[in-house]
Amino acid sequence: MPTRTDPAIWSGLFRISAESGQTLQAQIRQAIVAAILDRQIAASMPLPSCRILAEKLGVARGTVVLAFQQLVDQGFLIAKERRGHFVNPEVLATPSRIQQDGVRGPASSIDWKARRQIAASDMPEPTKQENWIKSSYPFVYGQFDPALFPTAEWRECNRMALAVLEIRDWAADMVDRDDPLLIEQIQARLLPRRGIFANPDEIIVTLGAQNALYMLATLLMTKGSQVAMEDPGYPDARSIFRLAGAEVTPVPVDKDGIDVSAIPQNAGFVFVTPNHHCPTMVPLSEARRQRLLQDAERYDRLIIEDGYDSQLMDEAPQQALRSVDRSGRVIYVGSMSKTLAPGLRLGYIVASAGLIAELRALRRFMLRHPPANNQRAVALFLSLGHHEALVRRLSTAFSERRKRLGQAINAFLPEWRLNETPGGTSVWLEGPPGTNGKALAEAAAARSVLIEPGARFFDQPERNSRFLRLGISSIALQHIEPGIRELATAAGRRPAAA
Repeated sequence: MPTRTDPAIWSGLFRISAESGQTLQAQIRQAIVAAILDRQIAASMPLPSCRILAEKLGVARGTVVLAFQQLVDQGFLIAKERRGHFVNPEVLATPSRIQQDGVRGPASSIDWKARRQIAASDMPEPTKQENWIKSSYPFVYGQFDPALFPTAEWRECNRMALAVLEIRDWAADMVDRDDPLLIEQIQARLLPRRGIFANPDEIIVTLGAQNALYMLATLLMTKGSQVAMEDPGYPDARSIFRLAGAEVTPVPVDKDGIDVSAIPQNAGFVFVTPNHHCPTMVPLSEARRQRLLQDAERYDRLIIEDGYDSQLMDEAPQQALRSVDRSGRVIYVGSMSKTLAPGLRLGYIVASAGLIAELRALRRFMLRHPPANNQRAVALFLSLGHHEALVRRLSTAFSERRKRLGQAINAFLPEWRLNETPGGTSVWLEGPPGTNGKALAEAAAARSVLIEPGARFFDQPERNSRFLRLGISSIALQHIEPGIRELATAAGRRPAAA
């Protein structure tokens, strides 16, 4: 952590000149104010002491003391007893001088959009709910519940990973390899739950499912590649494929999952979430699963199977497509985001050994390998049985929450159609004609209810504004019913008395 005595931090901030028409004290104040307004000094970083700064600038200590005191009086600095002077956080809460005055750095003349080769910033933005944890009713998807997080167990595994012998195992550059203990645990503890049995050379660790999809698209797709995917479907997957130059064909989804008969014959890839469809949560029927696999061989296509929301214990669990694939055409993508923590960013790909070898070569140029200390901590977490215990606890809690949420929706939003499916960490809602999901989300947020408009999941979002997705992973059981009551009020429906 930087300290106030680090000379590299301050060497460029203070330029004092005897030739200037300003007093030394004024020059010091100007330099500090400019650095504050340009966001060059963080609120957590103490300024140099008066003595050290005076020595560095070759001025009297009293000159610096007076400069600091005036900046405190003006509200730019705050003095903390025995700790020194810090930037006033209230100053940093206002727009920076760069934003206010249009002051730009030396690279401002470059038109980066004109130079880019991939239009990443033009793709649909993700939902941003940074302060979801402060919301009273966070019906958000993909976040964790602090009350259910295995804090003690996770700390234990991190402490174990920091033992001297463990550090010797993971601290070296592994180039394109992964932690062998983690591969072993994925092979033995995670994959069999979905009916998958794989060799170590058929598994690679990724920085989550999205990183896995990006690597697959980079390696396998090019301009003009034909990709069929569910509509509605995973919006970031759609964007990733299009960034790779692929043409994405939306395929409708009904109560039995993706309509396999509607997949174009020229599609070289099919992206599916068969166990829990994103976002409706419906499972792919057995008949369609079989036809999907048969058509893959018939038309020489690859299936990218996202094990979306399938880490928990289901009432009627399905095997992964990968588990019944006999042609090597199914590429399975999994992650631990929905069980351990989304912020950990750890996932994996299971595929034929030849493809995994190519992915390792590609990953080496992208990031070499995911952080090995995290890999070892997760491997220990799996090996000690903590993940199994966590899955059981989460499965029970989420089952109760799904039931409570369904009851509340039927009671307070009876005109909304609830897509009831077993398992998963969210529910899919269709509002009555004329519903605007985005406007409802904004009205609900004003009542501390966070929901996700469903339009973004469609290839043509403007035609599908009446849908919502409500997550259950981060909202406590006792908050579900009052949260839906507030949502009903935001929707303009007066809830019935309790």
